[in-house]
Amino acid sequence: MPKRPCGEFLRKNKRSVAGMKIYHVLIIFVALLAIMSSLVSTEKENPKILIRTELGEIKVEIYQDKAPITASNFLRYVDENRYGGAYFYRVVRLDNQPQNEIKIEVIQGGLRFTENQSPFEAIEHETTAITGILHKDGVISMARNKPGTASSEFFICINDQPELDFEGKRNPDGQGFAAFGRVVSGMELVRNIQKLPADDQQILLTKVKILSIERIS
Repeated sequence: MPKRPCGEFLRKNKRSVAGMKIYHVLIIFVALLAIMSSLVSTEKENPKILIRTELGEIKVEIYQDKAPITASNFLRYVDENRYGGAYFYRVVRLDNQPQNEIKIEVIQGGLRFTENQSPFEAIEHETTAITGILHKDGVISMARNKPGTASSEFFICINDQPELDFEGKRNPDGQGFAAFGRVVSGMELVRNIQKLPADDQQILLTKVKILSIERIS
């Protein structure tokens, strides 16, 4: 039998097999893309809130996935319009905490409730060791006295504040504070508020009124 036609037959079959392999690879690739797209589309985004003040706006992403207890508490205040009449009232700078060996930089806001005045029960303390949300620049966190007393008061970090994390030295109990989100726009306003005049107790001489705090997504 002539050899040439046989060689052509083999070459054609090799091309066919190679084509089939490429086809199967493409099918698998398309399937993987579809699965990944499905996973991304079904992933729930964290809620975002807008803090409107008389001086401007601050947009914050709330890490409800990482800090469910603390985030849900804050969102409850927001959703039930409990922050009516709230203010940014306290600013902590490097130059106004002479009694503190461990210094921090934050602005604090809320309703200034005591533990007995809060409309909702204080929440379980979610440490940064649990959530993984460290007190970096722009992170929002809950103010507290002893662990388990946080309710309505919150603060925003200016620059990184590792001493507010779990095992940090700002609070003698070493439990740190419960961070639950981060500013995504408006940090210039946060820094400007921190620079406003305050008394020797770190309370603003003229508090910054919070007009509203509401969900935007």
